[in-house]
Amino acid sequence: MLKKIAISVIALFCWLSFSLQADVLQIREDAPASYVVKKGDTLWDISALYLNEPWLWPQLWQMNPQVDNPHLIYPGDVLTLTYDSMGRPRLSVNENVKRLTPEVRKTMKGDGAITTLPLSMIRPFLTYEQALSEEQIAAMPYVLGTNTATKMAAETHTVYVKGVLQPGTSYGVYRKGKPYVDPESGSVLGYETSLIATARAFRPGREATEDSPLEAASLQVLSVKREIKQGDRVMPALEGQSLPAFFLITKPDFDVNGTIIDTTSQLREFSKMDIVVLNQGLINDMQAGQMLGIYRQSPSVIDGENGPVYVEDANKLQKMFRNFGDNSISMPREKVGELMIFKVAERVSFGIVTSTRRPIRVGDSISNL
Repeated sequence: MLKKIAISVIALFCWLSFSLQADVLQIREDAPASYVVKKGDTLWDISALYLNEPWLWPQLWQMNPQVDNPHLIYPGDVLTLTYDSMGRPRLSVNENVKRLTPEVRKTMKGDGAITTLPLSMIRPFLTYEQALSEEQIAAMPYVLGTNTATKMAAETHTVYVKGVLQPGTSYGVYRKGKPYVDPESGSVLGYETSLIATARAFRPGREATEDSPLEAASLQVLSVKREIKQGDRVMPALEGQSLPAFFLITKPDFDVNGTIIDTTSQLREFSKMDIVVLNQGLINDMQAGQMLGIYRQSPSVIDGENGPVYVEDANKLQKMFRNFGDNSISMPREKVGELMIFKVAERVSFGIVTSTRRPIRVGDSISNL
């Protein structure tokens, strides 16, 4: 009896130890004991020195009594890695090396404070695609033609638009592309809407009335990615392109189950810093800065009389019996990468791949880390 009790106590102790370890952040083996903050550093940069998963930085700072807001860490601050009584790591400002009073921090406001992941780090990899509904696209002003009757306008042309525009305002010229289709429901979540040119309005245009005919608005083309065609849509240049100056990296506190439905690279497989489109949007509570894992289902196996074979290698008879479900084995899914959401539309969102273990593909699923 005593032996059983001892075994139970040992088992309970091991379970508690494992649980505590599971909750403790894993610090990199090469993490420095201290670090001097440099101009241009971000919390992402600093956290990456200590964590293999830098988006977990809030856990590294959350028990820090010296820094209520880790966004307000300044160049010259000396950070020290310590551990509390439960073995949990924390990163704090070493006041014995450099003392900054609360008044000084308030005076500096946020002018020199470091940020999380700044937009400037990923802007070179971002594209100007949007996901708009058919109704949104139909309501936009559109290109009627040019001053030379050409079907495709370049930078030297004046473009005429059906609609009322604001003179002096910059506009983007967009083209409706392929639909974003939900792989489960088959419903259209929106349409790829790509920026093909920028222009500035110099005539406002006027809608037709009983007393006067329609007057086209006029645009002077500023830059062209692709030649402008009749029917292309026009909207204010910055509409739908507003992104935060920096991204507060978080993990969703709810279950996320979605799919990568497209990529802006048009490649079959893609990798780090490529842009992907997800079938999750504002209606699913997605937000810019959320980190998600990318997962792929492992191939199923048919375990027949002659041993296991992958479904794709099975013969017709094996596949037929597979339909009865008595010898087909579904394998687990495995993590193949991670991404961060940076732009969210109503029913889709755009993410940038931050790391990969294998090339990413359309059809890979997204879920919590």
